[in-house]
Amino acid sequence: MVSHKKAVHFGGGNIGRGFVAEKLHISGYEVVFVDVVDSIIEKLQTIKEYHVTEIGGEGEKVTKITNYRAINSKTHEQDVIDEISTADLVTCAVGPNILKFIAPVIAKAIEKRTHKTPLAVIACENAIGATDTLAGFIKDPKNTPEHRLADHHDRARYANSAIDRIVPGQDPDAGLNVKIESFFEWVVDKTPFHGHTHPHIEGVKWVENLEPFIERKLFTVNTGHAAAAYYGHNKHVRTIAEALADKEIHDIVQNCLLETSKLITSKHKVHPQEQKEYVLKIVKRISNPHLEDVVERVGRAPLRKLSRKERFIGPAAALAESGESIDALLGAIEMGFRFQNVEGDEESVELAKILKEHDAKTVVEKVCGLTEKDKLFEPVVKIVEKVQGPKA
Repeated sequence: MVSHKKAVHFGGGNIGRGFVAEKLHISGYEVVFVDVVDSIIEKLQTIKEYHVTEIGGEGEKVTKITNYRAINSKTHEQDVIDEISTADLVTCAVGPNILKFIAPVIAKAIEKRTHKTPLAVIACENAIGATDTLAGFIKDPKNTPEHRLADHHDRARYANSAIDRIVPGQDPDAGLNVKIESFFEWVVDKTPFHGHTHPHIEGVKWVENLEPFIERKLFTVNTGHAAAAYYGHNKHVRTIAEALADKEIHDIVQNCLLETSKLITSKHKVHPQEQKEYVLKIVKRISNPHLEDVVERVGRAPLRKLSRKERFIGPAAALAESGESIDALLGAIEMGFRFQNVEGDEESVELAKILKEHDAKTVVEKVCGLTEKDKLFEPVVKIVEKVQGPKA
């Protein structure tokens, strides 16, 4: 049966194929993948089906994905514009730093739209307010004429989302097939769709207030995952499961999440017992040996992970301001700064360069976005000084 619903998805990587496109496929959408990586696009154009294997405690479940096409936006931008101009939904899983590069083509397509129903735009990134960030780039005068902004909401609506699903490293010969954990959470803000029906996507939880879900996930799943990765890397452990099997690392991760839980329960009025159960569930998930998640993969991009609104500095800064204990988070921040010159990770190389070329205060301002006005500033400066070692 030919689908009458169409979604254009930017990013043909594992999250795109294994999570977002899987849910769109199950929901009855034809999916048009957009990417600039020739090898991925060529595979998606020539291979007419792939399989998503969910891994959980109860075994494996395989879903066959079909009814998709693929376009290389580097060589066929006009085709992408034409597809978006008649689509119901645009999603992306490209990484927060790439949003500014996909915005111009989306803006051009929105300008062409004549549908009565606005295009739904949902960024599926590990970042707070990623769809707002994308919308900002789309509405920038370089991409959308200012005189068109007044009725822009008639052509597009932007909804932030929180996604949570672990995609481990894949087999070298997997092709388009993706292994993924069975647990998932995809929460989307429904308030931008007032006056219109939000798109139907299987498994999505639509909420009026997204921030508690985003921060709970970022400051629990991502904090715990990255802390395990950085401590595991420092101990020369191979996988996250092996890291968390080490009692010392396991206890440190639990202590990090005890600290972030104080922020989550006080700021968002989450019941402490509910948050405690959520933490236990998360630690069990990331400890799953069947996911075979390598610490270097989870720890990659340390500059982003050590930035102001991210998984360590974000909660630690808020807790420091209210006088709460942050010892475990400071330890994880130190391990993050020690994640340097890791093969295949450009940010870890750049981090090493920054640490070598600048004094500790400049590093903290540059990497963490903290200033001397922040209570967290001095403790992190001391960590950086420790990582840099004694001056010659």
